[in-house]
Amino acid sequence: MSAYGVADPSTGAPMQVGMHTRIGSVTKTFTGTLLMQLAEDKKLSLDDTIGKYIPGIPNGDQITLRQLASMTSGIASYTMNSSFTDVYFAKPETIFTPTELVAAGVEKSPIFAPGEQFDYSNTNTVLLGLVIEKVTGEPVSDVFAERILKPLSLTSTSWPGDQTAMPEPYAQGFTLQGDYATPSAPSNATNWNPAWGFTAGELISNMPDLLTYGRALATGQGLLDTASQTERLTSFPGAAGYGIAVGCIGGWVGHTGELPGYNTSLFYDTTTDTTVVVQTNSDIPSGNCEVSPVLTDDPRTAVCSSPATRMFVALSTALGHTFTPNPSK
Repeated sequence: MSAYGVADPSTGAPMQVGMHTRIGSVTKTFTGTLLMQLAEDKKLSLDDTIGKYIPGIPNGDQITLRQLASMTSGIASYTMNSSFTDVYFAKPETIFTPTELVAAGVEKSPIFAPGEQFDYSNTNTVLLGLVIEKVTGEPVSDVFAERILKPLSLTSTSWPGDQTAMPEPYAQGFTLQGDYATPSAPSNATNWNPAWGFTAGELISNMPDLLTYGRALATGQGLLDTASQTERLTSFPGAAGYGIAVGCIGGWVGHTGELPGYNTSLFYDTTTDTTVVVQTNSDIPSGNCEVSPVLTDDPRTAVCSSPATRMFVALSTALGHTFTPNPSK
């Protein structure tokens, strides 16, 4: 494990191995793991409809939990609704409840018939979190701890809820998202409220924990029995390479994550039993990005990429098994 760069530009403090960052959508893999565990325990079925648990969802009598997990439900992401983004980017301290997030997604749904297409939607995974709470009768933070964090001894992985404080040590995070950032003056998003991520993106972790978790996620060891893990690893419909809350591209199994200020790549190489984790304290893309803003000194000569993905691709090449990410939207 190695660390490079600056954790806090205001003090010049360097990045260090073991620093905490917000891991964004890597959280989805934890939520998908809980879903598989509950199916394994016969507490639910992946083929149950969301309407069995949560009322008021368009096509809720047809959309299955499996389709939610594989991003084929047709439910729009609340992050695509200006009623959410206008508030969040103007006041990133705002606390959003899961019910409010689902309502913002439902307002723009359906965008296609269940199972008809792939569309990456945070609303899907928030709904799964609500199902997990309904089935277990516990806050999802407790279920994460009981079923994943404690069994794998992930002592540096935490659920912040609506609290903005980060566990020590942590890196300051910088972004061009929001109403006040500019390419010459990115915003410090370290203490933006993370509750809007819920089970789609709220967790905090560090590199040692993620290396342990990444291998367990890809192999199932310590998390799922052989049948459940096999089902998960054969659940990748279509060209997107996305299955039950996990991705598989070219033999690399894992997920990326982004929350304003932070970017993470976590992947396991099935050909060499190697886990690679990259954490950055910036989510600012670089390269020839047609839509996303980049820093003022970005030459735009490279393919548009987020920082953790760019570094992961380089590491995968150095390891002899190049990862080729799906094209950016």
